[in-house]
Amino acid sequence: MIGADIARRLGRSSKIVHAIAAHHNEEEPQTIEAFIVQTADAISGARPGARREMVETYIKRLEALEGVANSFEGVEKSFAIQAGREVRILVQPNAVNDAGATRLAQDVVKKIEETLEYPGQIKVTVIRETRAVDYAR
Repeated sequence: MIGADIARRLGRSSKIVHAIAAHHNEEEPQTIEAFIVQTADAISGARPGARREMVETYIKRLEALEGVANSFEGVEKSFAIQAGREVRILVQPNAVNDAGATRLAQDVVKKIEETLEYPGQIKVTVIRETRAVDYAR
């Protein structure tokens, strides 16, 4: 209501003033602009990290995903990315062969499904990389 009062004193249109006043249902929305502002506010508030307690929950979820991945033998490092919708796992190429990388992805998926709660789906990507380097002198 304070924002609506400021907008009114600054000479903003009645539609804008109403949209500001109605966006938290302090007034019943009467215009398309008010409904749009309410919808945008709801979408913004629902995104990961929008509220402090959500940030902490979000960080714990990412850490839990990485913890599951790191609990397996041969994992060098893991990264929860895409807001926790994907986990990329780097393995030690001498400890995990190509077939083992496939099994590891399946095992991590199974453990995530058994131990964590998450919205939607989580993609698990295992990366096994070897490099051969030499120098011509």
